[in-house]
Amino acid sequence: MSHTKDNIIHLVRDNGIKFIRMQFTDVFGQLKNVTITDNQLEKALDNQLMFDGSSIEGFTRINESDQYLHPDLDSFSIFPWQSEEGKIARLICDIYQPDGAPFLGAPRGVLRRALNKAKDMGFTAFNIGPECEFFLFKMDEYGKPTTSTNDEAGYFDLGPLDQGEKVRRNICLALEQMKFDVEASHHEVAAGQHEIDFKYSDALDSADKIMTFKLAVKIMAQKAGLHATFMPKPLFGKAGSGMHINMSLFKGEKNVFYDKNDKRGLSKEAYSFMAGILKHIDGITAITNPLVNSYKRLVPGYEAPCYIAWSTVNRSALIRIPAARGNSTRIELRSPDSACNPYLALAVCLAAGLDGIEKGLVPPQEITKDIFAMSREEHKTYGIKELPSSLAEALSALEADDFLCNVLGTHIMRSYITGKRKEWYEYCTRVSSWEIDRYLVNY
Repeated sequence: MSHTKDNIIHLVRDNGIKFIRMQFTDVFGQLKNVTITDNQLEKALDNQLMFDGSSIEGFTRINESDQYLHPDLDSFSIFPWQSEEGKIARLICDIYQPDGAPFLGAPRGVLRRALNKAKDMGFTAFNIGPECEFFLFKMDEYGKPTTSTNDEAGYFDLGPLDQGEKVRRNICLALEQMKFDVEASHHEVAAGQHEIDFKYSDALDSADKIMTFKLAVKIMAQKAGLHATFMPKPLFGKAGSGMHINMSLFKGEKNVFYDKNDKRGLSKEAYSFMAGILKHIDGITAITNPLVNSYKRLVPGYEAPCYIAWSTVNRSALIRIPAARGNSTRIELRSPDSACNPYLALAVCLAAGLDGIEKGLVPPQEITKDIFAMSREEHKTYGIKELPSSLAEALSALEADDFLCNVLGTHIMRSYITGKRKEWYEYCTRVSSWEIDRYLVNY
């Protein structure tokens, strides 16, 4: 829905809204906000709201801290849940420097630049359909989250086994009030695991929606006395949570990934786009799978891909081409998880795909066999390589990929690598409960 400055002012007044959250996302995918009262709304809509960027990790240094929030008027929305302060609205913002230049460390700006590249190449839309999975866990007597689930259900089960069904329904109703087109919701493979899918839209809107989705899920779960988490692998020996990304590229009304004359119904652009992603996938993985914990999901045996291959039918492949054709033709990347920064993740996927189209890259042969059931010798025969097995390995691949470094820009690369290297060091030096259980008595 399109909004104007006057329209937003009237909506705030007519709905009795006293507080507005000016939201933005940091380099590591954490949602941030500056909350203003309705008295400051006109100033904010005139792009005059300043904040201290040095307080946000990965943004600016203390001697260059002043930055401005420029709200995207079309992002205005009233939260459907009630707070202690009453009704609250939000605006998603871009970050600008005092001289009026866009801030190069803002993730939303990275995606905008990638979309501008696509536009320069003649493409009019890059559509994204995410599949977001999450867990619902019980809280303990002190209000702290546990890893105990509130159900024993499995894939597509329903109540009474699926005791999260009511929470999932309330999440869907809240999302629809925020103008989401919710397509499906269901219980996932593991106990306590759920998925809600909403309709595809252009990449910038989809990234905004992913951030809103995660907020809504957490708040509605909290209202039900549960804790929602998008942690990729919270339970040992159980399936992890992913965020499959379905991508399609358009020129006008035409999906350029479709070619009725190809035996698979795929165009030359589709093959090259896919080849570009496969070429850069090691570095991309540092963005799409950003946590130490992410790599405990990318292992054989739990449906998550860990081998670099593509297929039109094979769900063990990293990239799958769903059966729909025509304008529904799409490429599904199955490795990402919802812990990623969606603006950066979609930017690197788009940029890599466009690199493949520009260079006319050709993907390796399609793998139709179950890759998990293949031997190492077969992997070598088919040229199937593995995704990075750790955050450290993925970060090294990202640093070595000059193309992706340029897409992200020097500021974000420096901040992201520094922060994630620190995270990896803390993990490596922390003594875990597994080590205590394994070694304390025996050695």
